[in-house]
Amino acid sequence: QVQLVESGGGLVQAGDSLRLSCAASGRTFGRYAMGWFRQAPGKEREFVAAISNGGVLIRYADSVKGRFSISRDNAKNTVYLQMNSLKPEDTAVYYCASGESPVVVTTTPKYWGQGTQVTVSS
Repeated sequence: QVQLVESGGGLVQAGDSLRLSCAASGRTFGRYAMGWFRQAPGKEREFVAAISNGGVLIRYADSVKGRFSISRDNAKNTVYLQMNSLKPEDTAVYYCASGESPVVVTTTPKYWGQGTQVTVSS
């Protein structure tokens, strides 16, 4: 049974930084791409970032490019999202997700974490 558990969310001010973590279990972590998504109140869930199994291929949403950085530690079965220069519009529940591909995370990945709240005050 695949489990994804996010942590690291919180309440911060605009311009601050946060690092989210997602600990995975239940399968060989290093075989699969990982991604982060977010859902703001009243909005659809949206893609944030993804990283391939070996960490070579990385993709970001335009809205976070240059401010967020995704990384992974396959020895620790953990994927991270470093978020810098946070803005109020980054306020959302952030979800870790993964599917069955080593390279990409689709818009509808099979496995999801429970989410962690990030709130950015102005």
